[in-house]
Order: sequence, then structure tokens, then C-alpha cells
Amino acid sequence: MNRSMRNTLSPDETMRDVTTDMIRRALRLARKRGRTITISKSAKGKGVDIGTLDPDSPDGAQRLAAYLTPVQRHYTFSGLGAPEEKDAINWRKINLPPGRRIRVLIQVGISFFLKGTPMKNRLYRRMGAHIGTNVEIMQMVWLDHFRPELVYVGDNTLIGAFSRLTVHAYEGSGKFRYGLIEIGKNCLIGAGTGIGPILIEDGVRTLPGTTLSPYLARVRAGSVVGFSPPPVKLPEPQTTA
Repeated sequence: MNRSMRNTLSPDETMRDVTTDMIRRALRLARKRGRTITISKSAKGKGVDIGTLDPDSPDGAQRLAAYLTPVQRHYTFSGLGAPEEKDAINWRKINLPPGRRIRVLIQVGISFFLKGTPMKNRLYRRMGAHIGTNVEIMQMVWLDHFRPELVYVGDNTLIGAFSRLTVHAYEGSGKFRYGLIEIGKNCLIGAGTGIGPILIEDGVRTLPGTTLSPYLARVRAGSVVGFSPPPVKLPEPQTTA
């Protein structure tokens, strides 16, 4: 799929394409290593053997289409094995081919030092991220290089410096999950906000240093999210003798 097509896809279409691509790559590695890899719709859900979901066989493609209907906002791969196992599969190899993995990592590194300019937005779009118009993404923002196309940012939104947008989590012993980040229009994401797979609706504001995921799966339009300020005890009044 070329870059221009990828940037016009809906979140559901992107999630379907990303999952199909990963299953196809995982199948090749599983057959080579003799491992059984499963995919599930929740972090602790019962996994389905990806061998039954082969998108390149008629029966497998049909079962995969049924499995991805409706498309979930996140999925979990398991069964890759711990790093010290001889037949273990590195989860990064399932995600992206080496060339794109290196290229996107370099692009993310460059983006750290760029200010919130249209040029920076163009760089993110070249990485595959879906960035709206008049978006400002400040310096030192981490936009996950795992699968940038899983990130959607709506028009007129500002993402403050040192924020982190992470679409995946490696959970050890050959298990990782990934999902969509959708940030709506006219949002103000305060500096240092931590964001994982989540749906943030329009007009949301987060206070600096807020961590949204995994605590929230959805933030409703117009919400203000942050920690309550700590209580302050005033000093006792001084008395004179």
C-alpha cells in the first residue's frame, strides 16, 4: 500500500490492514521456527491460532474477515517465546520489515528537535501518521515508531512538549499488544501527557503531566483531564504574647 492511500484510510480500515500485514509476517516466521502464535482481542483473552487466519488462503481469508468484523481498537499477539528460547521470534520482526523499521526510527529521532511547524507535520505524514490541518506538535514529543499509521490527530489540535503517544506495549515472554490512538479536533494536550491506545473526542484538554492510558479507553468531548491539585495546609497564624 502506498503512503497516499494509507493516509486516507479510516481508523477501522487502518487497523484491519495493519493486523492483516502482521499476521502474514507472523505466519512466515512461525512456520520457519515451528511455533504457534495466537492473536486475541484483549490482553488476557483467549487467543486464536493465526495459522487458521492465513490471509493468503481462501478459507483463512474468510475466517480472518470474520475475526476482524467488527474491528477492535486493540489486539494482542502471544506465543513468540522468551528471548532466550532458541526458537523465539523477535516481536519487532512481526511489526515491520527492517527497511521501514530503520527509516521510521530515524524520522522519529529527527522529529524530536523540530518545532510545531507544517514541515514537522509533513514529516509525520510521510511516516504514515494521520495529521490534520493546523496541528501543532511541540518539540520532544514521542510519536511511536512502532506503527505511526495507528495515530490520528484532528484539526486545530496542539500536543505539548515531552508528550508521549505510544500505540504498542511489549509485555515480555513474547507477548505484545497494539492499538489505535485517536485525538479529535480542537484538543489541547498539555506538556508531558502520556497517551496509549485511546479515543479522545473533540475539544478535550489534558493538564500537564497527565497519564491517560491504560486508565482510560475514551475521553468524552469537552472534558478536562488531570490530577486533582494536592491539598495545601496553610501555616498557623502567629500569635503574639
